[in-house]
Amino acid sequence: MAKKQHEGTAEKAFKNFGKKMDQFMAELNEAGEKLGKEFEQKYQDLRQSAEKLKKEANDKERWKEVEASLKKAGQELENAVKAAFRKKKDG
Repeated sequence: MAKKQHEGTAEKAFKNFGKKMDQFMAELNEAGEKLGKEFEQKYQDLRQSAEKLKKEANDKERWKEVEASLKKAGQELENAVKAAFRKKKDG
């Protein structure tokens, strides 16, 4: 009977160990899912920040183009005014 009782104790120990391993694996999977969600959120945040920076950079480039065009238009207007007054003086 002592042998059977010893086998029962070993079975209980293995059974208990198996339950603890199952619980550990479930907790590990849950933690992995949480981390996966956190990483996904961080990735989305970084992606949005990158898109915002890209847009701002493009806007700055666009404003540089607008500024250059306005300068050119101002120079042409200045030249036109000078030419108009020059012709009046010559006339």
